[in-house]
Amino acid sequence: MALSNVGAAIHERSLAGMLAGIQYAEKAGVRSAWLTTGAGPDALMVFAAAAATTTSIHMGTAIVPIYPRHPIVVAQQVADIWSLAPGRLTLGIGPSHGPQVEGRFGLKYERPLEHVREFTGVLKGLLSGAEVDHQGKHYKLKASLFGPAPAPVINSALRERSFELAGEVADGAVTWLCPAPYLKRVAVPALERGSQIAGRPRQRLYGHAFVCLTEDRDALLKAVGESLGHYPRLPNYQEMFVQAGYPEAREAKFSDGMIDAVVLHGSERTATDKVHQFLDESGCDDLLLSVTVAGDDRTAALHRTLDWIGGL
Repeated sequence: MALSNVGAAIHERSLAGMLAGIQYAEKAGVRSAWLTTGAGPDALMVFAAAAATTTSIHMGTAIVPIYPRHPIVVAQQVADIWSLAPGRLTLGIGPSHGPQVEGRFGLKYERPLEHVREFTGVLKGLLSGAEVDHQGKHYKLKASLFGPAPAPVINSALRERSFELAGEVADGAVTWLCPAPYLKRVAVPALERGSQIAGRPRQRLYGHAFVCLTEDRDALLKAVGESLGHYPRLPNYQEMFVQAGYPEAREAKFSDGMIDAVVLHGSERTATDKVHQFLDESGCDDLLLSVTVAGDDRTAALHRTLDWIGGL
């Protein structure tokens, strides 16, 4: 059965590499391309370039960290991309994590869900085209855009309260490293509760899994260590994995069970079966597949994976 709700998250090391990856993904038939914003290129900057050089692929951020950014500036960036590629952008935002926010930016990481709630409200108001007069705890502003840019705004979510908040104030929730049964048991009901508070249907759940097309276990472990190895050292992820049934997460490293739960690996055929299984077991509406590159030829591995995703 063909899947229309699966996209690719691309993690290249330069703007040029990410742009080339998006362009290749479109030609390969991938429905949507997703980018993070961390130590590498800025996702919205990359998407501005991609908006002008692609014609059909949908673009999404998963996520743009909010602490070092002002909602007016983010709204302006979204509006500019929307003008180049109307209807082709979903904006994922989130608080990131304390070590990154405090260690890298020197900002206080306090009451992240409160911060997300306020940022989301201001941003959605601006993107609607309304004049926003907001006098909150974190932002005080009176501003508007030149016109509407109604891109969906989704929130990152990891634990129960963040899924509830996304259901209440955003257009959906996007996950990271959450096992499929955890999403079905924790995320879906929490998203439902939050949506009920806002008096609306359950908002979309964007599941996020990693994919590594290799049958070489050593190559898999090396790829996971290089790209994801720091996550089990973060307390929020440790506790999520513990709640998902992996108490060994408190050892601050990936176990084989944790890897198998969140990294879909093996041959193309095996990985395809795992995609269907993840969708069935998670209850998510959309699935983002983060390309995890194994082997020495990074470009070849990326293209192989994008061709496979496009073929789904």
